[in-house]
Amino acid sequence: MAEVSLQGERRVFMTGNEVIAWAAVAAKAEIMYGYPITPQNEIMHYWTRLAPKYEKKFLQTEDEISAGFTTLGGVFTGTKAFTATSGPGNVLMQESAGMAEMMRLPVVYIIQQRGGPSTATVIYGQQETTLTCFGGNGEGYRIVYSPATHQDLFDYTIKAFDVAWTYRFPTFVLGDGYQAKMREPLTIYDPESRGLKLVNPEPIVADLGNPGRKAKHLRNCLNTEDELYEILQGHQADFDALADKLPEWDEQGCGDAEIIIISHGVVSRAALGAYQKLREEGRRVGYFRPITLRPFPEKQLKQAIQGAGKLFLAESAYGQLLKIVQNNIYGSTLEITPMLRPGVGITSEEIYAEVSKL
Repeated sequence: MAEVSLQGERRVFMTGNEVIAWAAVAAKAEIMYGYPITPQNEIMHYWTRLAPKYEKKFLQTEDEISAGFTTLGGVFTGTKAFTATSGPGNVLMQESAGMAEMMRLPVVYIIQQRGGPSTATVIYGQQETTLTCFGGNGEGYRIVYSPATHQDLFDYTIKAFDVAWTYRFPTFVLGDGYQAKMREPLTIYDPESRGLKLVNPEPIVADLGNPGRKAKHLRNCLNTEDELYEILQGHQADFDALADKLPEWDEQGCGDAEIIIISHGVVSRAALGAYQKLREEGRRVGYFRPITLRPFPEKQLKQAIQGAGKLFLAESAYGQLLKIVQNNIYGSTLEITPMLRPGVGITSEEIYAEVSKL
């Protein structure tokens, strides 16, 4: 593991999992709860190496269900806590994520997607998009960032903690096995040295250090349908209000584009390469990448596609991003040509070839 520090700014060459561990330190996270599963294992490994140097803590639980709920317990006490998982572990953590939605708990989940369903492969996929955005038995009151680069992994892991503690919704960083394992250069930094004021956590149940503390009564189990409906109306209103505050996206060349390429996560790197080559050839092609999948940049995408004739959508899943896009541009008659490759990587050359046919 590289011997670096967060003093000032440093150019480093790291794996994505190592980046996430450093980002959690930079965000002043205090403890990680986790259980091993590929391809996220090294987040735990790197965190435990950093923990003694930065006075952090780690607890390995007996399974992913326990990891999810112990993370909630840490948050209840006012501790910046997080966990990380993948694939089947993501499935098991949805119960805790649902509780976090209901009780408005600022939990941070790092997801490094692998191929599914079930055990499948331990390598790569984008097949946890639906699960991460809408998992559990609720309405999907959660914030989801889809990073494309290692710099994104660092920046949005830090942001995830701040956003979670500011708006009190569970927040996910949706990476993947390729990002987890590959190395690339990035700049790591202390956010406060850049003038970024980190949100301070506070006890949610009670201030345990205050002898005169007042406990709070928080409910996750309700008696009637009307009670649930009333609470969810409040949650929905709060989540709807984020539509103008949180969406992030990258849009290039859409103003005069006849065809717009849309993708997310690591696939958008290939899409960007194809877009740039097509533009160099004088083709009227645009590029749109949603960075937040929840809340989705709906208004921005609708604006971007106004003058286009077609959308080309690429993802390493069988229509999970496609469904989100279709839902958010409902009413549009724009033709969508999909490239759906579940569990398989997509290259710039492949996107270039398919868009050229259009």
